[in-house]
This record gives sequence, C-alpha cells and structure tokens, in this order.
Amino acid sequence: MSEPGPLSPDASVTQHRAQAPHAVRAAVVTISDTRTPETDESGRYLAEALRAAGHTVVETLIVPDDALPIRAALVRLMREADVVLTTGGTGIAGRDVTVPVVESLLTKPLPGFGELFRTLSYGQVGGAAMLSRAVGGLGRGALLFALPGSLNAVKTAWEGLLASELGHLVYEMLRQGQSGPAQVSLPGRVGAAQPTHPTPADQARQVGRHTPRSGLTEPTSSHSAGDE
Repeated sequence: MSEPGPLSPDASVTQHRAQAPHAVRAAVVTISDTRTPETDESGRYLAEALRAAGHTVVETLIVPDDALPIRAALVRLMREADVVLTTGGTGIAGRDVTVPVVESLLTKPLPGFGELFRTLSYGQVGGAAMLSRAVGGLGRGALLFALPGSLNAVKTAWEGLLASELGHLVYEMLRQGQSGPAQVSLPGRVGAAQPTHPTPADQARQVGRHTPRSGLTEPTSSHSAGDE
C-alpha cells in the first residue's frame, strides 16, 4: 500500500494566495543592548531578504532591551508598515522584554506561528527550542512578529514560515475591512484593567497613547547573545 502524499492546500487558500499582494510594506526592529548597525546580522538579513522578495522596507532600526522604547518604536512603525518584524529579546533572560510588549499590541494572536517556529527549531537545536517565546499576530493595522535574535533562528522563521506567506497574511488582514497602516490608531487596549503593580510591559502600554518622541528610537544596538 502506497504512502499518502503531502496534503495540497484547499481551494480557498490557493485562491487567497493568488489574490495576495506580491509586495508589502515592512519594517525591521532589532532589539538589543549590544548590537550596532555593523554587527546586526539578523536585522540586516531580514531587510535584505524582504527586499530580495520584492517587498518595501520602510525602516530598519535598533532599540535597547527596554519596554518603553520597544513599545514606542512598534506603535510608530505599525502606522507605517503592513508587517513589522522584530528580532531579539524573546528568551527568558532578565532583559528579554520583547514578548510582553508585543503581546500587549496584538488584537488577534497567531499562536500557530510560535508553535510552528518551535517545531522547526526543535529539528535544529533539540530541546533548546523551548527557550524561545517567538510570537506573532495581528495588531491594529499591521502584522507583528517577534523573532529570536540569533541569525540561524531568524533564517528559520523567514525561510520556513514568513517568506511564502507574507503576502497571504497581509491579504487576510485587509480583505474584510480591517484597517490598514494609513488608518490605524494605536492606543493601549481599550477597557483593559490596569494592574495594581504594573510590569515594565504594562508601563510600556502607556506610550502608545502619545506620539512617540524620535529620541526613543535612536539606533543603539541589537540583541543579547542569550536569546534563542
């Protein structure tokens, strides 16, 4: 008896991919206390891969591992891009605060992104894949994906998941009237209860209620070595 072949995408997925834009507007944010434009291999790889695929990179920048400047940069870029990709700060070290900030901006999480990323990573690094909290989903007006800081992990996320689906993801974001980059308003979650003792990510949510100062997103450096 012959083995079953790989599953083919259903008709709706095939149709949506065919209707998806071939080029989207993207931004890349490297989150690190140590990386510089010269040493930021992961951010540079993402920007080059996006351009090679025909997408427009509206901005690349480096911000420190601190919730407030991370939040400010993401809020601003989600007004300007269809997709914002971050690299760095997704591990469990003390300065790794990217994930709670990103999660605070998501209105429709895509848990499958993190699940599939860790599945792919497991085949490469074994159980160390559990250390990554890579996350993604839809924010208000843009897609947002937080990737680890290592170059190998960024390549895994891009080549294994994002490269083939980026246009499809943007198509799904926009096809039923959800706001695009030019229309988006990005305050903190409406009606969310405020904790008695706010965490750094909770404090960062407040930045989205104001226009971020340009000084908050000046390039500094890109991700700590411990982030996988």
